[in-house]
Amino acid sequence: MIVLVQATVLTVGLNGNGKNEILRELPIRLITMQSGTEAARSLKNEKVDSVISKWDLDDMEDGRFLKTLRAVKPEIPTIAFVRAGDRAQEIAARTLGVSAVLTDDTSDELFRQTVANVLGLKGILSIKAIAPAGNKKSHYEIEKITE
Repeated sequence: MIVLVQATVLTVGLNGNGKNEILRELPIRLITMQSGTEAARSLKNEKVDSVISKWDLDDMEDGRFLKTLRAVKPEIPTIAFVRAGDRAQEIAARTLGVSAVLTDDTSDELFRQTVANVLGLKGILSIKAIAPAGNKKSHYEIEKITE
C-alpha cells in the first residue's frame, strides 16, 4: 500500500477484536499497546495524534486510562470502546468528553468512518498495490477512505 501518513494513532486494548487490521488500511502510523500502563509510558516518548482505547483494560478498569489521558492531554482526540449494551460505560465515556464512543459490536465500516472523521481524513485516498499473477504487471487499486 502506498499511502502518505496523515496521523499517528495509539490503540490500547484492541488486540484480538480485528479493529487494528482495519486501521492498517488508513493513512496512519499505528502504535498498538495492550495495557494502560504501557500506553501511558509510550505517550511520554511518542507524539500521538489520537488514541483509541477500550474503556476497561486489564490493568486499568472503569476508564481509568482514558480519564488520566483526558486530564493530562485533553487536546488529543480520543475514541472509547465500551461494552455493547452497557449504558453506564457509555454515559461515563460521553461525560468524559471523548471524541466518539463506539461499542464492541460496531461494524467495521462505521469504525473506519468514525476514525477517519475524528482524524479529519475525509477525501483521502488509499492506494493498494495488487501483486501480479505470473508474469503480468502489477496493478493498483485506489480507494476513497470516506466521502
